[in-house]
Amino acid sequence: MLKSANFTPWLSAARPQTLAAAFVPILIGASLAYSENTLRWDTTLVALFCAFAIQIGTNFANDYFDFVKGADTPDRIGFERATSAGTVSPKAMLNAAILMMTVAFLAGLYLVWIGGWVILIIGLLSLLFGILYTGGPFPLGYNGLGDLFVFIFFGIIAVMGTYYVNALEWSSISFWISLPVGALCVNILVVNNLRDVVQDKLSGKRTLGVLFGETALKIEYLSMLAIAFIIPVFLYHFHNFSLWIMLSYLCLPIARKLNSQVWYHEDKRTLNQTLERTAQFMVLYGILFSIGTLL
Repeated sequence: MLKSANFTPWLSAARPQTLAAAFVPILIGASLAYSENTLRWDTTLVALFCAFAIQIGTNFANDYFDFVKGADTPDRIGFERATSAGTVSPKAMLNAAILMMTVAFLAGLYLVWIGGWVILIIGLLSLLFGILYTGGPFPLGYNGLGDLFVFIFFGIIAVMGTYYVNALEWSSISFWISLPVGALCVNILVVNNLRDVVQDKLSGKRTLGVLFGETALKIEYLSMLAIAFIIPVFLYHFHNFSLWIMLSYLCLPIARKLNSQVWYHEDKRTLNQTLERTAQFMVLYGILFSIGTLL
């Protein structure tokens, strides 16, 4: 018997361990706006709400489409999926994804009213690609484009868009500070793909790990960490940020430990914890980076 009325499967399907990808971009974009005395709490909070709604809606859509495409099998070693586990019906999961995307769109109309047509385009593209990540005739996540999608939409667009709805102008600085965000968002996906590479290959899901091998994913993880720690140095030397921007280096030992887990794990199941720790690391980095931006 399906238990779609039970809250627990829905909480699991929302994948709270990945919601750092929604929170940190807004935090950093708003921090830059605050440092320039252009912060608006109304647009920042609405942007945060929309980010969470889109992230959860995307996760619901992934849960549904991975099930109907046969990517979620009994051999899955990742976190339990509600649809494949039978705790939520496919129809209920699809309806939930549509509902969350609709809620995000309606709330985002306030940002459109403030920021104009460019915000409407960004919002519509975010909703569209949230569905096309695993849905549609050419799902991005099934064709090696998931990493690029995450870097652009959860990094560059999310940070720059947040800054824009506050300052109502574009900023080259907002682009540079978006790069660590996009990189660390990608690393959440990298761990996910590294854990699932065997199952993905069997199901026909062509992630970068399936296309280029596990070593490529490990190099990608290390490269994304490198971006996260190079950008503060770049901002300090070339964009007049104070030495406080180096605060993010306080979490370098954690980054080294996580990178070691990615490279030298013996059991793919341990990557579930690494994935959670990678998301937590992103929050810690984001907080330190934001403080550095403010100071």
